[in-house]
Amino acid sequence: MGLPVPAETCIITASLYCLKTHHLAIQGVALAAIAGAIIGDNLGYLIGRHFGLPLLQKHGSRVGLTPERLVLGQYLFRHHGSAIVFLGRFVSVLRVFVALLAGACNMHWKRFMLFNALGGTCWAGGYAMGTYLLGRKISEVSGPTGIAIGVLTVIGLLGSGLFLRKNETRLTQLALAEEKRIASPA
Repeated sequence: MGLPVPAETCIITASLYCLKTHHLAIQGVALAAIAGAIIGDNLGYLIGRHFGLPLLQKHGSRVGLTPERLVLGQYLFRHHGSAIVFLGRFVSVLRVFVALLAGACNMHWKRFMLFNALGGTCWAGGYAMGTYLLGRKISEVSGPTGIAIGVLTVIGLLGSGLFLRKNETRLTQLALAEEKRIASPA
């Protein structure tokens, strides 16, 4: 819900606790993690929907969010919001802000809810069940896997950033033209 809490650490710790002590059922931990992920992001979406856009319009320029970039953000969420919400779940920095931005950019709630639920289920359920099934091997696997995921994430973020930087003007013109068509239907 916008707070950078080490969720992976909590899920992994709870899953290993299930494995070692058998005092908790892994299914309960997985369901709690999934529910927390989905509910937390829905609350973040609602906060973004009600307060996000006015705050971004008022203070966004302080962090480089010009009015044109806000329109571009809305355009990107309209056309690629499903992928942004689903994939954003797997990137720590994005996971904290995607729900707020989706709400602020007026992404349709039903579409947000579907891809948030899919992403939350894959992410939280995957961490819980993966940790439990891998058990003691998790420490051996997590180092190389974490590095690989980190490298792929950095490459993806850099690639996305370079694409947006190279195509920002063109995409902004498309977004402004679409905004104009939406505002004044013929």
